[in-house]
Amino acid sequence: MQIRDFIPQVLPQDLPSLAGGVPPAPAGTIFVKAGPSGFAVPPRKFTLHFGRAEADVHVVIGGDDEFVSRLAGVFTCDGDEWWLRNEGRRPILMPGTEPVLRHHEVTVGPGYTPLTIETPNRRTHLLEVHIVGTPGRRPGDVGQARTLTSDVTDLSPVERLMLIALGQRYLRREPYPAPVTWKQAADDLNEAQPNPVHPWTAKAVERRISELRARLSTGPGAIRGIVKEPGMVEPLGNTLNDNLIRALLRNATLVPEDLYALGENV
Repeated sequence: MQIRDFIPQVLPQDLPSLAGGVPPAPAGTIFVKAGPSGFAVPPRKFTLHFGRAEADVHVVIGGDDEFVSRLAGVFTCDGDEWWLRNEGRRPILMPGTEPVLRHHEVTVGPGYTPLTIETPNRRTHLLEVHIVGTPGRRPGDVGQARTLTSDVTDLSPVERLMLIALGQRYLRREPYPAPVTWKQAADDLNEAQPNPVHPWTAKAVERRISELRARLSTGPGAIRGIVKEPGMVEPLGNTLNDNLIRALLRNATLVPEDLYALGENV
């Protein structure tokens, strides 16, 4: 597809997470999405705005959270590379780099990049970015296959479903979210999987999540703060599960669209 054939455009509200890929577009096209709001622009001189003020931005993020700036940031392109500039008060978190602070700029490479803005009311807002290939590559070098960051955590389908159930309040962007109870998680899992061979129980969910935390706390890409470590003070309560869910939200292993697995519309 040629650049002239692709114009800047609003993305369909029902477009799935960009982690699974993007519609066909020229190399260098940027896709930006936050919940149902999204926009795509081919590589050209353009400034794409995102933030809380719906009337003034291309992509709305944190529309109901006054801690998110009306203009949180912009993506700019000089026809070659895309740059992210933070125009808001809150840091923008990007996997593998230091937080992007106010008026700081960084380049955004090809592939899928999850950005997050965390606010004092303990809400995390996800901004998904996917840049198709690179403008300088030959057409034959550019693929449309799924591109993930190395930070995305490898989960089995059962592990993912458990975490969706446990972290559903975070995925709904509820204020002051916390993991649901083991019993609620078990009930929701049984409802999501009608007539399971072995029905879920609160004890079974607790055991499987504890085993998962132990696995993810070691090896490459280990997540800190999800098992009891020296210096942690009892009672830990939901702290370990909270740390796990927030880490998986930050690296976009879990995204709001995962709620479809529980039968919810997002």
